Amino acid sequence: MRPFHDDKPVFSFYGDDFTGSTDALEALSLGGIPTVLFLKLPDAADLAAFSGCRAVGVAGDSRTRSPEWMRDKLPGIFGRLREMGAPIVQYKICSTFDSSPEIGSIGCAMEIGQDIFGVPFVPVVAAAPRLGRYVVFGNLFASGGGAIHRIDRHPTMKCHPVTPMGEADLRLHLSHQTARRAALMDLNALDSLDPSARFEELLQEEPDAVVFDGLDGESLAEAAQLIWNHRASQAFVVGSSGFTAGMVEYWVEEGWIAGPTAGRRARGADRLLVLAGSCSPVTRHQICHALRDGFCGLRLDAAGMADPASRAACQDALMGEAEAQLKNGRSVVLYTALAPGDFVEALDRRALGEASGKLLRELIRRSGVERVVVAGGDTSSHAVRELGITALTFESPIEPGAPLCRAHGHEPGLAGLELVLKGGQVGAETFFEAALRGC
Repeated sequence: MRPFHDDKPVFSFYGDDFTGSTDALEALSLGGIPTVLFLKLPDAADLAAFSGCRAVGVAGDSRTRSPEWMRDKLPGIFGRLREMGAPIVQYKICSTFDSSPEIGSIGCAMEIGQDIFGVPFVPVVAAAPRLGRYVVFGNLFASGGGAIHRIDRHPTMKCHPVTPMGEADLRLHLSHQTARRAALMDLNALDSLDPSARFEELLQEEPDAVVFDGLDGESLAEAAQLIWNHRASQAFVVGSSGFTAGMVEYWVEEGWIAGPTAGRRARGADRLLVLAGSCSPVTRHQICHALRDGFCGLRLDAAGMADPASRAACQDALMGEAEAQLKNGRSVVLYTALAPGDFVEALDRRALGEASGKLLRELIRRSGVERVVVAGGDTSSHAVRELGITALTFESPIEPGAPLCRAHGHEPGLAGLELVLKGGQVGAETFFEAALRGC
């Protein structure tokens, strides 16, 4: 017998950036749970328009925000998710866990969620094996450059331009962001003869949070089962899409949901428009490969776009060339940098993202392009808000963590747009070609 109410969602989440939000959208949709991702907090009318969806997400940008912003905004958002009544509510984070006491504080969000939901402890599940992210004895590891690195030695994440990761031990990392105490449910406990007894023993210490190890789908499904069985009416969980997939797998094992779907194969598009704000080596290789394959590359002046005094001139300089290339049937990549050292710092990152989004919206309208990729978590969070889209639904997989989505809204020329939001670290070298030609 399913432990769900037919009039309430089975799962809800708030994503701390837009790319991570579509990652969770994909995990739930491929797991057989119809899901809608709203780009603002939904009201009753919004929910009614997607009444067939059993999971509801809200894409946010708290990953780029201060603790002061979080304390002002997150209580209302979490309160709305609590009212929806889903038994599992997730604060969706990136599996690289990059955050700091000043920007994107996961510890601060954890505190707010614990207080709003009134839960004795908050599970923290960062691992996402399908994305090459693992937690072993509390330490986070991530793939990069063909190898697995401790996150504080990862070639990109150790020098992230906003939130560099200087500590791999997640409990220690969190201790710099919150005074609340975190315990660890490690692999030995998860793989023991009686994980539930080990977990209950751990909870006797009354921790405020429990960090879960995760090495594969099996360990994440075990973590999901423990979280499910030890929740009150609702569980508030801080986690990556690895947790999302683990919960889906557990529900499938119990027979409560139908189970995974293969997902429709992405059809090819005639043209692709890419906005790339990431300066990661992964995205750089993808841009360079696309340029060698015939894409037109146009560089955005990051500092000029962020400055109100020069913004219009920068947009006009790009608009004509980009529009001409798209109308001639050529795919276009707009990029801010090809490597961290190549990046020109904008005084206002948010203003850069918003200006890039306005440019993107106008290009879509003028050219009629039907498929767009936005690369970079911060870029996606700021730029996509400018498109006038109200919600996204899953269309088909491209690569894990970066699905093809269908846009919904009332903006002329943008309803029905096919959109991919890709994190800077996500995807093979041929990602943009796969997004263009289908896979």
